Amino acid sequence: MKSLPSPAPEPTAAVVRLSIRGRVQGVGFRDALAMEAIELGVDGWVRNRTDGSVEAMIRGEAAAVEALIRWARRGPPAARVERVESRPASGEEAAGLSAGFRRLPTA
Repeated sequence: MKSLPSPAPEPTAAVVRLSIRGRVQGVGFRDALAMEAIELGVDGWVRNRTDGSVEAMIRGEAAAVEALIRWARRGPPAARVERVESRPASGEEAAGLSAGFRRLPTA
């Protein structure tokens, strides 16, 4: 009896909250991160924080999310990223994400 090929595994989804610190405001970081996210097919949002950091919530295939985190460690040319903290998002945070990528107001 011939066996059927195994189905390809489903890509693993990841939902991560990022906090990016350094010279990351006033340098086009949010727009550049949003463009990179869209190119990678990652959903979520990005916003400035009043403490001078940039915060993002991202969801997508695990490899794409990791690629976006690697990009965030460099940022756009005028940025000087000192630290990127990432943590898995809670179920409640993940449930609040919609499809696409957007910029939110400063929080």
